[in-house]
Amino acid sequence: LAQVSVFNSSTVTMPGRPVYVVGVGMTPFSKPQKDIGTGPHYTDLVKIAVERALADACIGKEELQQAVVGNLMADRSAGQRSLYGMGIFDIPVYNVGNACATGSNAIVIGRQLIEGGLIDCALAVGVEKMSPGSLGGKIDGQPTSMDLHLPVMLGKYPMEKPVPLMPYFFGNAGKDHMAKYGTTPKHFAMVGEKNHRHSANNPYSQFRDVYTLEQVEKATKVYDPLTKLQCSPTSDGAAAVILMSEEAVKKHGLEGQAIQIVGQCMRTDAGQSFDSENLHERSCIDAVGFPMAQACAKEVYRQAGKGPEAVQVIELHDCFSCNELVTYEALGLCGEGEGGKLLEAGDVTYGGRWVVNPSGGLISKGHPISATGLAQCSELCWQLRGEAGPRQVPNAKVGLQHNLGLGGACVITMYERPEQWASVPPKRAASGAMGFPESKL
Repeated sequence: LAQVSVFNSSTVTMPGRPVYVVGVGMTPFSKPQKDIGTGPHYTDLVKIAVERALADACIGKEELQQAVVGNLMADRSAGQRSLYGMGIFDIPVYNVGNACATGSNAIVIGRQLIEGGLIDCALAVGVEKMSPGSLGGKIDGQPTSMDLHLPVMLGKYPMEKPVPLMPYFFGNAGKDHMAKYGTTPKHFAMVGEKNHRHSANNPYSQFRDVYTLEQVEKATKVYDPLTKLQCSPTSDGAAAVILMSEEAVKKHGLEGQAIQIVGQCMRTDAGQSFDSENLHERSCIDAVGFPMAQACAKEVYRQAGKGPEAVQVIELHDCFSCNELVTYEALGLCGEGEGGKLLEAGDVTYGGRWVVNPSGGLISKGHPISATGLAQCSELCWQLRGEAGPRQVPNAKVGLQHNLGLGGACVITMYERPEQWASVPPKRAASGAMGFPESKL
């Protein structure tokens, strides 16, 4: 398989001060309750995630200088409401919402504050308490974040009967890929089988059942080529990370658990993604974010001075199996049209060239929208710290994160455990990688 050359090592640039993730914490992801008024409430979920991140970082809440809180479903000041209940007052709190990339947007803002020298310690947290059922998207004549996508989708694959918009969009991207490259429904099912298998070892996952490839293929059809076991569910949950400057890392003696952000880029859609007048073989693939993911990846590799060959573990936004496969290609793991071959070769699971979604991904771990990017970050930090137990990726030194939101935004981040601190033991008492007693969520 051809691996794409995507960076020039002579142009290495990560501007500003180095930024590190020093503490992570999350709740288990769970199925939304029928009565959304039943606890735990989003404030309860934030409290658990933040307290775990603070404990992991071995600091008190008084060290937090600013906070960025991602949420889409609750009150507009959900950040303040959540943190006030923990006794966190007086600091700037930014509430962010950027579709499914909201969690990573929180990390981006926190990183920029530290990188630019404004602060030394930031909290990034994301939370959702969602309603049961598929994510919708109403069409009532008013402008929406999806109405630029629809003409492209309907122009290629008319909607013959009502179907939830998200599987319709990503399923159409899968149809484009099958028509142009000969990819089959089996290839997409292989993604679902892999991610459910990976989730068996993740105590935070909403689903931990393992299925055969045949079971994934024969599950209830949602929208061709997607079956239910290839679609991420709605979920309740929260995740949080603590970011620090190098000076703060050393001040608090956290070198033994600090994971550096060596590259990070956020992009929005390319104009070509919405050209419904000039439809082509990849129109639906472009409409679900391939160009912005590819542009992000190239910039991250340039900043880090490392390409995909330096990476061992990847957390990728597999909202639907079709998106995972096309994103292999956007990240340069293989050439365009070769995602199916990458799966067939076993190169995206244990024993292969990369382990993609050791957490189980969105498909199996769950997808509380604003928490997803922070949960991906948490998993990669546990992996790079060597704490992931039975799901540990061997010799994980560099991790890559891809978080996508239609509407649209993409954030890609590369993480690395600093070589100079590799022999320093962690300061934290115990890792949260394998969860906590159920009584503590």
